[in-house]
Amino acid sequence: MILRKEQDWNKMMNMENVGQVRHDWTLEEIRAIMDQPFNDLMFQAQLAHRQHFNPNTVQTSTLVNIKSGGCAEDCSYCSQSARNHTEIEKEQMMEVQEVIEQALVAKERGATRLCMGAAWRNPTKKDFPRVLEMVRVVKDLGLETCLTLGMLNDDQVKQLKEAGLDYYNHNLDTSEAFYPKIITTRSYQDRLDTIDKVQEAGINVCSGGIIGMGEQHKDGAELLRTFATMRVHPNSVPINLLVPIEGTPLAHMKGQTDSFEFIRVIAAARIVMPQTYVRLSAGRMTLTDEAQALCFLAGANSIFYGDKLLTTENPESDHDIQLFKKLGIEMQQNVKAEAEAKKMAEQVTELTA
Repeated sequence: MILRKEQDWNKMMNMENVGQVRHDWTLEEIRAIMDQPFNDLMFQAQLAHRQHFNPNTVQTSTLVNIKSGGCAEDCSYCSQSARNHTEIEKEQMMEVQEVIEQALVAKERGATRLCMGAAWRNPTKKDFPRVLEMVRVVKDLGLETCLTLGMLNDDQVKQLKEAGLDYYNHNLDTSEAFYPKIITTRSYQDRLDTIDKVQEAGINVCSGGIIGMGEQHKDGAELLRTFATMRVHPNSVPINLLVPIEGTPLAHMKGQTDSFEFIRVIAAARIVMPQTYVRLSAGRMTLTDEAQALCFLAGANSIFYGDKLLTTENPESDHDIQLFKKLGIEMQQNVKAEAEAKKMAEQVTELTA
């Protein structure tokens, strides 16, 4: 049940300030944003969104699982934890050539970024050179690169920067207060420390959370406050709707997720981080097209594009194209890659003139 604030958000904030970038948000302000009437929340999210983005354009990323299963962490939601009893088997790390093949398919389908994930607590010394090579070859194909590998040390961050990594994903998952009920093998501060290292190196941060794990309404607001008060807001904030998986401690949450709570978090994220890409991430299979349309209206402007995420199902690419067509949404183009292609074409024209 949504708690009503005595002070109406419309009175707390001059509407002319909607869309301004701030780093001093209070928990009270964010809860007031989330708790206001739904139509007011959506209106303000659209105002903020339109000041910084084309409201009818969505960035698309494809996620590739380069190392599956056997993770030492005990994340209660995850099928890849060695401590959970799921059907996911531990597999060897993917070869570079296979990553190239999947990257080419993703690019052909319209994705602008390839996100590569490995089920690690932190990268192994043996496999890390192969990860660096994956970053280099994917960039050579004209795609942006993103990795999620767990915790990083300073030397690993430096090597990733030198390899040309564009984004590093390291989710906080939930509020600091609720976090120990979901994960005990890695502290909240451990996650914040990795994010700090990545930002200090000049690599874009992708960090988000999961809605529907049994947390309270205030935990979503607290998670957003953590992001919105960072010295630099994450470039991308993926908001996931829990996908309860048999064999995990959160399997019993099936059928208990609230799509309206999910949409409220997306809208609030758009308002407090107006220049950030808000990604509609895992859990889309449980949302109707109408609910997804509300997510885009709330300011979501990025999705994972492809039939599968790391281990969970995702809407088929053709379905996404059909939905975009209904909504008048276009996929964001890779501006940098297009500029380079145009420059190359001009050079060829000059040489053949």
